[in-house]
Amino acid sequence: MSSKFPDHFLWGGAVAANQVEGAYQTDGKGLSTSDLQPQGIFGAVTPRVDGDSGIKDVAIDFYHRYPQDIALFAEMGFKCLRTSIAWTRIFPQGDEETPNEAGLAFYDRLFDEMAKYGIQPLITLSHYEMPYGLAKKYGGWGNRKTIGFFERYARTVFERYKHKVKHWLTFNEINMSLHAPFTGVGLPEGSSKSEIYQAIHHQLVASAKAVKACHEIVPEGKIGNMLLGGILYPLSCRPEDLLETQRQNRDWLFFGDVQARGSYPAYMKRYFRENGIQVESTAEDQQALRETIDFISFSYYMSGCVTTDEQQNTAERANILNMVPNPHLASSEWGWQIDPIGLRYLLNVLYDRYQKPLFIVENGLGAKDRIEADGSINDDYRINYLNDHLVQVAEAIDDGVEVMGYTSWGPIDLVSASKAEMSKRYGFIYVDRDDAGNGSLERRRKKSFYWYRDVIQSNGNSLKDQG
Repeated sequence: MSSKFPDHFLWGGAVAANQVEGAYQTDGKGLSTSDLQPQGIFGAVTPRVDGDSGIKDVAIDFYHRYPQDIALFAEMGFKCLRTSIAWTRIFPQGDEETPNEAGLAFYDRLFDEMAKYGIQPLITLSHYEMPYGLAKKYGGWGNRKTIGFFERYARTVFERYKHKVKHWLTFNEINMSLHAPFTGVGLPEGSSKSEIYQAIHHQLVASAKAVKACHEIVPEGKIGNMLLGGILYPLSCRPEDLLETQRQNRDWLFFGDVQARGSYPAYMKRYFRENGIQVESTAEDQQALRETIDFISFSYYMSGCVTTDEQQNTAERANILNMVPNPHLASSEWGWQIDPIGLRYLLNVLYDRYQKPLFIVENGLGAKDRIEADGSINDDYRINYLNDHLVQVAEAIDDGVEVMGYTSWGPIDLVSASKAEMSKRYGFIYVDRDDAGNGSLERRRKKSFYWYRDVIQSNGNSLKDQG
């Protein structure tokens, strides 16, 4: 197909500190909430005791092997790499007055390595983790004091890296706190809706304060939010299904509405009122929220359906969300429905709603890869998935949607967030490690490695429209 991608399009990949770095207590790093979830975000919260270990403690050892991995990303032609800063490397307990220099120095080295190859960093401030010290001592985001601790952290890294990082994100998939409150806001399972929404409110205020700080400290930079793009369709054309679909889509679009528009929408105030949800919001909070993001970033893996018909309501958990399966779509090995056209639809929905640039910062296929006798890994299923989604991105650009870039999820195999598995592989690069933590950690290029290299080199011209 002839390329519809702009010349400055940011091609790349996305990882998260707690899923790749390992070195979980190295150079003064403190315990994060992720360190207490050895079985992933759906697993139990488990206190750390001497001698125990989890697969994320080493992960893929990116902390020590990043030069090798950055070189492989550069070989593919990456223009951009999305990763996160581990908050506990900078403030180990979260409430310190001064940052941990060893942690700051690590990210200096990482960003310098990326700069050697002309790879722009896209940095998430908090990706599915926060200092456990803040959760234990203060009650996580349920405590208003956490806003100040986060703002101190954000200002610290903006000042340190203002000449190295020009693209920032605040919270990864901020809307997922509704479904996994410990991971998102440091609250225990079973917290009430009022408690969860109060914690979310504090997080939204903190996000806005980080946006303001970024605009002050990195004036030529851009900072966005990050949504879990869980777009839903009505299962039927019954008006009741349409209305319920709108309501459920608003559950997650609410976060974008606040961050892009600067205030709470009326539909959310009605929801709070009718469900007895109390959220304390001060005049200062409302003023802070007016500082809005520069662009919208989001993840997209699948779509789902909604119905009000109880006999058809066979909702299944896929990733974080419960969704009714779409009878017109195929599914991955993990039961995630594959809907490339849904990405074009979502891009148009978000651009129509916000008129801000969009950045697809996660999209990919988790699968069990097999090494052939000759050492090759022929992951055509991944190539087909990504090709078909990128063709739809091109269509959305042709529709008039402003898309800044695309960073595929897990360009190198990593520990999955949901269940802390290595066997659920996303990468263009295979990492020799299994779910039990065994393996050499050797890196190996898959067939998709060369395919993605060609996509980037051709600025999308090599994509095949198979529709």
